[in-house]
Parts: sequence; structure tokens; C-alpha cells
Amino acid sequence: MSTRPSRPGRLAFGAVLAALALAGCSTPQDGEASAAGGATPEEPSPQRPAELSLDGVDPCSLFTGAQLDELKVNSEPRSSQEGRDGPTCSLDVDRTAPYYSFYVETITGADVADWVDGDRANSSTITQETEIEGFPALVHHADGSSPSDCESLVGVAQGQTLRTQLYPTDPGEFTQEQMCDLAAQAATLAVQTLQATR
Repeated sequence: MSTRPSRPGRLAFGAVLAALALAGCSTPQDGEASAAGGATPEEPSPQRPAELSLDGVDPCSLFTGAQLDELKVNSEPRSSQEGRDGPTCSLDVDRTAPYYSFYVETITGADVADWVDGDRANSSTITQETEIEGFPALVHHADGSSPSDCESLVGVAQGQTLRTQLYPTDPGEFTQEQMCDLAAQAATLAVQTLQATR
């Protein structure tokens, strides 16, 4: 099983999205619907709905009280950067089982494409292109039969990436899909807050 997209597949994906970006530059005629396409980390700028800079952003500020409730976070968000690529906020769900934590990180020194074929690409991980709120994104997790975590990487600005990771206390409580869905949910809410405050 391939752990990340091959270059031909990635280039083809990029070509499709470049066409979508060009199509997005035209104005639909009366009665026509305008299509919103996906996005890719290969040429992310034309496909982003906006450039949402992460410079100076406290990741703990990216969630409203209602959003924390939606994520079932029951403790005060806390900041941490030890061993991380940028400012990081830990959000814990530990009142009732299953227990898990979200790590939300603002990375200002790496583009989302770096995880596809740049210096952060890793042959032992699964990397799948997707989009979150119209921004190019990746689903990223270890390639193995025993899932342990999952992360969403969102290219919110050129050269900058928002990362949300889901870490369960007991990985056996979750499938890989459930972990990735929760990571994507946290990323979606964080991007919505960025959009509302920029």
C-alpha cells in the first residue's frame, strides 16, 4: 500500500485544481450555479479562499466556549510548545471515558505541501489530500494496524500550516477513522474562528 500520493497522481490532482481555480475566476451567468472545488497543497495559493496568517496567533484562542463544548473539552485549554513545531494548545476530554486530547499547533515555518513531498514527507505515514473550509489540507497518520493518533494539516496561508492532532489515552477505544474525524472536526472549528477574526 502506498503511503503517500505518487508524483504523477499529485501532478494530475494539481492540474485539476488549477482548472478549478481558473474556472473560479469567471462570473457565472444568471441561472448558473458556481462550483466550489477542492484544494491541493501543490499550488495552494490560488485555491485558498483567503490567506489566514498564523503570525502571533495563540492556538488556545482559536476556540469559542461553544466550540469547546462541541469538542467535549472539559478542562481549561493550556499552552505548550515543548517538542513541537510552533505554539501549541492542549485540549483535554477527560471527564468520562473514552479519554483523549487535541493538540492544536500554529506552524509558521512550513507549508502544507512539505508533508506531501517536502522535507516533512515520511514513507511510513499515510498522507491523504482533502480540504477543510475550502483550504488545502491533509489527513496524516502512521501506517499500521494499531492506530495511535491522527492529525489534520491545513494550509491556511502560504508557508504556514495549522495542525490539529487527536491523541487517545487508550488507542483501542477508537478506530483510525474516528481519530481522523475528530482531528478534522477540531481543525474545521479552528479555521472557522480564524476566518471570523481575520
